[in-house]
Amino acid sequence: MTLRSIGRFLLTLAITALAIWLGYILWQRYLNTPWTRDGVVRAHIVDIAADVPGRVVELAVHDNETVKKGQLLFRIDPDRYALVIRHAEAQLASAQVTLALRREQAKRRANLGPDIVASEHNEDAALAEKAAEAVYAQDRAALALARLNLQRTRVLAPVDGVITNLILRQGDYATTGVPRIALVASHSFWIYGYFEQTRLAHIRVGDPVDITLLGQRPIIKGRVEGISAAIADRESSESDRLIANVRPAFNWVRLAARIPVRIKLTHIPKNVQIAAGMIGTVVVKPNR
Repeated sequence: MTLRSIGRFLLTLAITALAIWLGYILWQRYLNTPWTRDGVVRAHIVDIAADVPGRVVELAVHDNETVKKGQLLFRIDPDRYALVIRHAEAQLASAQVTLALRREQAKRRANLGPDIVASEHNEDAALAEKAAEAVYAQDRAALALARLNLQRTRVLAPVDGVITNLILRQGDYATTGVPRIALVASHSFWIYGYFEQTRLAHIRVGDPVDITLLGQRPIIKGRVEGISAAIADRESSESDRLIANVRPAFNWVRLAARIPVRIKLTHIPKNVQIAAGMIGTVVVKPNR
């Protein structure tokens, strides 16, 4: 064997050993590095519903519009509630007159003395005064509620955010408690990374995270905020007698469960467009 052949053999052996070593390193990194391509952007969605029912007479926002807390979103027809206030004011005025009359009667009877007015009549007058006071307080509360309902015909944004998927139109009827507008709260975005359970041993709360959204190159920075404590078990349920109802089938190939890891976003580059529902790759960098 010539010296040249020996050199080629050694070079081939070195390249093969290097390739095996690099493959081993990459394989170990693939197995042990906590990363996932199953990252989803989430955000707080505020369901905006009317507090009082009525016809929508004004729609003050547009789809995908940015709004501030306290900004008018839509307005319910206020005429009916204005009439309720007038009725409540009249009821309160009547109750006030009745209360004044009962007080005067009770006071006058108490000053006449027991020789002229029986004690039973004095007690009746006092009870009538208390009943009038209760009616007056009830009518005051009714007037306050009527005024509050009139204020609630103006539906305002509870937080800063962005209107999304607006389908409400002027003339629609709004029912109490039924959501009519979806508002994505500003600065409420976070990432859910769904990691295989075999990778959780390398993840700790506070670890820095790099997120790359699909189709976008800039890296979003974050940190691990928490690891979910439970997921649904689709293989088991409860029977009618509250005992476990487990499927008899068992697969030889067992796929690792995917556990949600909540990631707080600490820095979003200015040129990154982020929206709830976007997907991306999440790489955790464990603090050694």
